[in-house]
Amino acid sequence: MPLLAGLGADRLRELWAASVRRRHPAGQVLGHAGAPATHLLLLLRGTVAATGHTAAGRTVRHGEWTGPRALDKVAVIDGLGHTATLIAVTACEVAALPRDRFLALTDDVASVRAHVLRVLAAEARQQQARFTDAATLPAEARLAAWLLAEVAARRDTVVPLGTQQELAEHLGLSRVTVNRALHRLRRDGLIDVARRTVRVPAPELLRLRTSGAHPGTA
Repeated sequence: MPLLAGLGADRLRELWAASVRRRHPAGQVLGHAGAPATHLLLLLRGTVAATGHTAAGRTVRHGEWTGPRALDKVAVIDGLGHTATLIAVTACEVAALPRDRFLALTDDVASVRAHVLRVLAAEARQQQARFTDAATLPAEARLAAWLLAEVAARRDTVVPLGTQQELAEHLGLSRVTVNRALHRLRRDGLIDVARRTVRVPAPELLRLRTSGAHPGTA
């Protein structure tokens, strides 16, 4: 758990004893948007997605994380409720640490405080970048940018795709629009689509699509 990496064995044992372990099957909600965040959820194993809904009723996927990872630290820090609905994408194992114990850590342990600040700063930058993309980039460019970010993060040209609905929620698009964008990129030889995976054979060529312009156009 990166958040707790700087703690000694005795402090870790104290936190483990104070936490409540839970198992969640795929599809189960770990926390509803707006509900009080009484515990910091430490995702030990599995994958969790954070989702919300627009005024028009469309589901938007804010992010997806695989353990070990501390979830929704903002909600625990400000006490204003979960920032999104947390849903288990796969079977998950979670340790729920009481809010007061986590806040005490951020006050008392410099390494924990520094980690939280770094993570919150990085998330703020990512959200700003996503907002800019959503406001300015066409669907195909948005999809290309997402694929390139996944390639860079995984250091692998094969990217797990999940379902088109999940990808649509993450990109803030409709499933039909995502399907069309995937079809165009595949038609032009920029991606290979298999069952729930996408291979990017030439990332440098796909990068040309992130501006919204096709190769050879201004």
